[in-house]
Amino acid sequence: MTQYLMAIDQGTTSSRAIIFSRIGEPLSLHQIDLTQYYPKDGWVEQEPEDMWLHTLDCCRQAMQKINLSAKDIAAVGITNQRETTIMWDKKTGEVIYRAIVWQDRRTSEFCKQFSQHPINASLHAKTGLLLDPYFSATKIAWLLNNIPHARQRAEKGELAFGTVDTFLLWRLTKGKIHATDATNASRTLLFNIRTQQWDREILNAFDIPEIILPKVLDSSADFGKIDVEFFGAPIAIASVIGDQQAATVGQACFVPGMVKSTYGTGCFMLLNTGTNMIHSKNRLLSTIAYRLNGKVTYGLEGSIFSAGTTVKWMRDKLKLFNTAGQTEAIAESIPDTSGVYLIPAFTGLGAPYWDPDARGALLGLTGNVGVEQIVRAGLESVCYQTRDLLKAMINDSQTQLTKLRVDGGMVANNWLLQFLADMLDLEIQRPICIETTALGAAYLAGLQIGMYQSLDEIMQLWQTQRNFFPNMPSEDRDRFYQGWLNAIAKILTEKDKFSSIATSIK
Repeated sequence: MTQYLMAIDQGTTSSRAIIFSRIGEPLSLHQIDLTQYYPKDGWVEQEPEDMWLHTLDCCRQAMQKINLSAKDIAAVGITNQRETTIMWDKKTGEVIYRAIVWQDRRTSEFCKQFSQHPINASLHAKTGLLLDPYFSATKIAWLLNNIPHARQRAEKGELAFGTVDTFLLWRLTKGKIHATDATNASRTLLFNIRTQQWDREILNAFDIPEIILPKVLDSSADFGKIDVEFFGAPIAIASVIGDQQAATVGQACFVPGMVKSTYGTGCFMLLNTGTNMIHSKNRLLSTIAYRLNGKVTYGLEGSIFSAGTTVKWMRDKLKLFNTAGQTEAIAESIPDTSGVYLIPAFTGLGAPYWDPDARGALLGLTGNVGVEQIVRAGLESVCYQTRDLLKAMINDSQTQLTKLRVDGGMVANNWLLQFLADMLDLEIQRPICIETTALGAAYLAGLQIGMYQSLDEIMQLWQTQRNFFPNMPSEDRDRFYQGWLNAIAKILTEKDKFSSIATSIK
């Protein structure tokens, strides 16, 4: 058997293909940036055709860079930005509208009105999620209600819905496979994660015809083959998994109580809770970490909408620096932010606040504040938000966590990880391979085809590159974090809920 695995990683800001060796070493990578469009306040869209064409190009270039052909690739795994919603014609494959990105908030008013619907009382118990524009259900409803003839075509079975994985799978197999995996299905607000079925009661409430939905498979499964036309030979598609769950696999968090946090466009912390689906009392999400051989492993997740986005905003909009790598030296150049806090609520706030109407703010400005304080405040905001998640997670799980595995582009910043360790009072572990999202998809593809015999075998491949330990005095930690909570309180639109949230996460 050939020893090469390829991961297609279609993220929020880029399309990528990475080829890994059997031991998880990244051998070749090609990446193409993906444009986001903001047609109205709070709206975020992307072109599905760009996702598709970029994916093809990335795969070809990744193979070409190390002189491999399709016949050298044992299997492909797909991982993707979750919740992003695409609808297309089943005959032609033509999309009916741009992809509505997970960050999009256009259905905020719909959610407010829908909160009075009787089904809302059971949504969290069935899906593990909250009623929020973040998830796919309200985006699907928007498409059906706002695109001419969409509802009639959907009810006739002429349209297909999919998250990004499903759309790419459809295209790669030339329409032969309309499927997703349990992790992506669990992020739609339509999938009952207890029964492992599309929930007809919820579908009826949102007025979404079941006929448009994909078949739900395990995260490692036979997803068909990439058509020979695209790369010159067929390649087995052996895994599909949402990006944050893929990172959980790539970080080898296979034991209940292990937790990882990914710092990409947003920040997503996921705790493995094993066979136990925890019903969060702190507005976190219960989700499927992975499903293998029909057996579900659950997770508890907290989602932050703006992490890398904050750095990108400071670079591209404020022009505070030229490259993200410069932020480390800038943050190190001063002892603190002089009381400045940046709240990056560009598209609302995620867990544990879930305030879609909150907007960002820069607080504590004085005449002495300059670029350095603002840049450092931007980095610190990621750590404060992570503490929000961690405290809520500990309260829900009653688990005393001692280590956090981190990945994503931001974790190359040593200053950030040291401040994170200080703020969380926790050991931070950075692995040798920080491409853990793609790696997780590759591992699961290898598992499906027999390259790996078990998760234990995959776990043995994980290695740490550097650990960061807390060394900040507790009084400083608490003072900085209290300043964050005070700043958050000023921008929340649902202030009556804040006092109980703040008490639970302190």
